[in-house]
Amino acid sequence: MRGEDQQSRLIYELCALLLTILRPPSHPPATRTGRRAVAPARVTPAGFASLLLGASLALMLCGSVTFVIGFILMPWVIGLVMVFYFVGVVSSLSGLGRAILCPDSPSSPKEISGPLFSKLPTI
Repeated sequence: MRGEDQQSRLIYELCALLLTILRPPSHPPATRTGRRAVAPARVTPAGFASLLLGASLALMLCGSVTFVIGFILMPWVIGLVMVFYFVGVVSSLSGLGRAILCPDSPSSPKEISGPLFSKLPTI
């Protein structure tokens, strides 16, 4: 019971701290009596520690979720890279095979002859 009471008190202080931070400052009406304005409530060290603990917990959870997403997607990325690698190898082999099996096809525009290319100046 004591642990639950302390935990609920810490959560209450954390919520109070967050509301204090997020609330805009209120300006009390000026009095002519010259009394000093009441200072805002101070944040306790336990409340500040709870705020830091909550922030670090949120960062750890976000980092863990990002890591899990990356870990799940990594096989897909590796598979896609392997598919592109395989397509590149097949393309290179088909170009090499075409060059070996059909060597008579011209490889540059200078060697192409015909009515269209005969009127062009050679460089």
